[in-house]
Order: sequence, then C-alpha cells, then structure tokens
Amino acid sequence: MNMVDLILTVCLSANPGNCRDEHLYFESRGSLFQCMVLAPSEIAKWSQDHPAFKVRRWKCAFPTKDRAI
Repeated sequence: MNMVDLILTVCLSANPGNCRDEHLYFESRGSLFQCMVLAPSEIAKWSQDHPAFKVRRWKCAFPTKDRAI
C-alpha cells in the first residue's frame, strides 16, 4: 500500500520555541491532492487531542524509504 505523509510542525503553546514534527499517514491514490483535501480536518482532530501544542505549519509529502511507518 502506498502512503502519503501529512507533516505537522507543532510547537508547545507555553514555549513556542520548542517545536517538533508530527507525521500523519494516509493511503495514497497517486497524488498529494488527497492529503491536501484531508489535511484541515485531520489537523483539527490532532489539535483537539493535543491541546498543549499549536500547529505552526503543515505540508504533504511522500514518505522517504528510510522512514518506518
């Protein structure tokens, strides 16, 4: 199964300089378009589950071969 990676850069609300990347994966249908369409609702769900963090930016990409899913 081919996957697409929604990469969120998130920072602690209490310490905006403390940031990290979070990866959410979706089944790919051959392009990054599906990720772009699904991203806003998935970001909202992630944000509700992680209230101490603020999503600063996000992007869609195909996972690299060395990344374990």
